[in-house]
Amino acid sequence: MTAAYLDRLNPEQRRAVEHGVGQNDARPLLVIAGAGSGKTDTLAHRVAHLIVNGADPRRILLLTFSRRAAAEMARRAERIVAFAVGGKGRVAELPWSGTFHAVGARLLRERAAEIGLDAAFTIHDREDAADLMNLVRHELNFSRTKERFPTKSTCLAIYSRAVNARAPLEQVLAKVFPWCVNWSAELRTLFAAYVEAKQRQNVLDYDDLLLYWAQMAAQPAIAADIAARFDHVMVDEYQDTNALQAEILLALKPDGRGMTVVGDDAQSIYSFRAATVRNILDFPKAFSPPARIVTLERNYRSTGAILAASNAVIALAAERHTKNLWSERESSARPLLVAVRDEADQARHVAECVLEAREAGIALKNQAVLFRAAHHSDLLEVELTRRNIPFVKFGGLKFLDSAHVKDMLACLRLAENPRDRVAGFRVLQLLPGVGPATAGRALDHLREHPVAGLADAGPPRARADWAPFVELFEALARGAMGWPAELSAVRNWYEPHLERIHEDAHIRAADLTQLEQIAAGYASRERFLTDLTLDPPGATSDQSGAPLLDEDYLILSTIHSAKGQEWKSVFVLNAVDGCIPSDLATGITDEIEEERRLLYVAMTRAKDELSIIVPHRFYVHSQARNGDGHVNAQRTRFIPAAMLGLFEQRVWPTAAQAPQAKTQAGPRVDLSARMRAMWR
Repeated sequence: MTAAYLDRLNPEQRRAVEHGVGQNDARPLLVIAGAGSGKTDTLAHRVAHLIVNGADPRRILLLTFSRRAAAEMARRAERIVAFAVGGKGRVAELPWSGTFHAVGARLLRERAAEIGLDAAFTIHDREDAADLMNLVRHELNFSRTKERFPTKSTCLAIYSRAVNARAPLEQVLAKVFPWCVNWSAELRTLFAAYVEAKQRQNVLDYDDLLLYWAQMAAQPAIAADIAARFDHVMVDEYQDTNALQAEILLALKPDGRGMTVVGDDAQSIYSFRAATVRNILDFPKAFSPPARIVTLERNYRSTGAILAASNAVIALAAERHTKNLWSERESSARPLLVAVRDEADQARHVAECVLEAREAGIALKNQAVLFRAAHHSDLLEVELTRRNIPFVKFGGLKFLDSAHVKDMLACLRLAENPRDRVAGFRVLQLLPGVGPATAGRALDHLREHPVAGLADAGPPRARADWAPFVELFEALARGAMGWPAELSAVRNWYEPHLERIHEDAHIRAADLTQLEQIAAGYASRERFLTDLTLDPPGATSDQSGAPLLDEDYLILSTIHSAKGQEWKSVFVLNAVDGCIPSDLATGITDEIEEERRLLYVAMTRAKDELSIIVPHRFYVHSQARNGDGHVNAQRTRFIPAAMLGLFEQRVWPTAAQAPQAKTQAGPRVDLSARMRAMWR
């Protein structure tokens, strides 16, 4: 039978779509869908093809990782079915299309009476769950220990990791949270009490939606009944599943009959969420006979030259499902491997290239700058702001809007202007035991008296923290340290508060060292604060639209946040060892392999142009304070010398800096009275 609605598919896509339909082949199906190979379209066509050939859409379970993806998949399938039947009759919907958590919640409500739940349970989001964890933490007096006990968010992260990875607590602590190993017994007590509190209050958290589902699947009668209601189970982005999700799926279809999973092991980059690449690597041999594998290698996104380089990078992976992406989009332009002096030159180079591309007709929103960690774009953000290039950042708050950076800048602003009450309230309330009333009294005093007079103004509860604060601001007021040493002094004072306030302090600390590096380029505290305050970035990274005053904007994104996206022109920052791979991920082979996949994901986002930037020197955040923190960089190990022929190598010269003209000082003019008179 000729199916016209399948004619637009390539041969590999069609094999995946038609598998098992009208054939004597009931094996499960694994579709290895390379980057840009039409994965979503293929899965939607398979769903539609099943329905056109008699499958009941009410007996198809389609699992995705976002509501938007589930809705889009269902819409596409419905459109394809409508086309296939010539618009005759009502197109059946897919009632069991959704995320793992949404489907889990629905099944739990249906089965609540059988598993000891009240069907009227409520669901806590992460913030609610952390608050409940904290209440239990206080009830157990763990917040009053002599040594610092993990914060509520860290406790929840440990709990969630153990649940989703199906791993013993001690193993999770040793591998992911080594600084919490000594609290193993207390954490076990805390988590048991947390579970009891949830049950008393008839609440579930996100992890429970999967855990209870897995527990149901372990009950033969319930498992058989749930499995029997679905003829087909289809999973998108299978490489992003964790051990708990894989356990659920295998329980639904133990023999694999009617199961289809789609994904790409080369794009498995979310181990920090407990996802494991082993699920997709081991999927075929989880069944007998093994699952059929269909590999989608034709890429509809990138040029052949970009794919050649990307294929070479991932070909060195220690273990993978073999594929070799190809494209009919040929281009003589190889991807660029650009050597620059340091991260400052990297920022200037990227800004210039972005503007040149814009003049050549590539809109800003069709260009993206990708990086391994959010703080890697700090210097670039300042450079873009200086050049009036609008941008939206995904993956962490924009540098100048991050709470910890704002805290540091507020310290400097208060030193520059002790009457700045906004900065003062922010700084003073960093101190434990200081609330708005105490901060207000201190600022009132500071407005009329020198900083030294603050020594006796601190509340008794804050006395231990008050003295270092006063000592710092006395030194800043005298100007004895000079710039930028003042910023280092502020950071030394602030870091203990950073560690107390933020559970991810070790990550945020990298932003503070980057702030010091930026400060070194300014002659004074006043100039530094002025330049960073004027026209700062105004949106957070999770903003999904453009800045309000610009119809065009550059995309800045961590590589993790860029997965699934594509742009005409892509820049990859800091392609050096220590950044890609991260210096935090060089001890374990599995972590190194995930870093390799991160670079591959970044490269395969590019459609027409790809530039990989290699600074000769870059800032290492873990360097000792007595050095300048800069080290000579080595090109990322993922692009060895044998691979260089696939790139066009360039060296970007340092631009000569024009000397700034000095302004002749004139007579002093006090305009204060004139400014006040304007409003009389």
